[in-house]
Amino acid sequence: MKRWVIFTSCLLLLSGCGIFEQNNSEEPELIKEVAKNLQVPWSINQSGKDFYISERVGTIAYIQADGTVEHQKVDFTTPLATVSEAGLLGFVLKPTFEETKTAFAYYNYDAGNGPFNRIVTLKLEGEVWKETAIHLDEISTGNVHHGGRLEIGPDQLLYATIGDASNPQLAQDPDSKNGKIIRLNANNQWETVSLGHRNPQGLAWSDDGVLFASEHGQSANDEINKIEPGSNYGWPLIEGSEEREGYVTPWLHSGANVTWAPSGMAFHKGKLYVAALRGEGILVINPESGELEDKITGYGRIRDVFSNGEELYFVSNNRDGRGKANVDDDKLYQYLAE
Repeated sequence: MKRWVIFTSCLLLLSGCGIFEQNNSEEPELIKEVAKNLQVPWSINQSGKDFYISERVGTIAYIQADGTVEHQKVDFTTPLATVSEAGLLGFVLKPTFEETKTAFAYYNYDAGNGPFNRIVTLKLEGEVWKETAIHLDEISTGNVHHGGRLEIGPDQLLYATIGDASNPQLAQDPDSKNGKIIRLNANNQWETVSLGHRNPQGLAWSDDGVLFASEHGQSANDEINKIEPGSNYGWPLIEGSEEREGYVTPWLHSGANVTWAPSGMAFHKGKLYVAALRGEGILVINPESGELEDKITGYGRIRDVFSNGEELYFVSNNRDGRGKANVDDDKLYQYLAE
């Protein structure tokens, strides 16, 4: 049986820089396996007791309360791209899902003239999801840096993170959607929330409505940012603890010698939980002090975390081509600690 290990952190914050040493200590089993044999899962959603999780291969994993997994087909209007890290990424059930059976999705496609990103509506008809509307199309992308996270904010609007498509200058181009956090406003128009991002992959709101985002750094210097609408987070002009007038230095970052590769995020009972791929764990952050308090490890690469207010869940990503897969990976887990 796998173990739950916490790395307790001594954190020194210098200009927003997290510098810490880790000490291993074993704890009782606090992780429950919910479902297994997922196909590179990306984004966790829950409706009632059932889960709907996007899978990069182009399916939705429907997980019933007893752990039974059905990989539901998705009918895309254009074939998925085959570049690195591509596929079906962000996925979030609409607030009206129980009545409409619809969700927003973010995927990479190739129409013959290179890869692009697209945000669409999917509708569940029987056991098949069908693409019924395109909300944003022809978003530039490259072999990596797709971004891809979708979340519904406290304002009930759709938010999306878009990577710089491996072209750093696009993050500072106000006419480009790349390197931005954007939202679909009440008038059904896309607006930029923030810019200057490299490869943002996580969004979460605190109980008082503050938006936080995770972002992959160029070489270490991974970031957790407090997002102020209209602000510029500096990529590629600043990173780490660097400061420059007009740009926001990260609220917390991994430092120049540590790589987290942070992805999905969730607030749960007052703490911020951040999935880490290269870091192979879940970062537990105190949002009041900005300190990295703990790290949950032992399950390999973690792509997403999800809280329903009472329970916390996460998915491993060991079959994404960069991890070491164990038997029956990838899996959905429940974190049982208070």
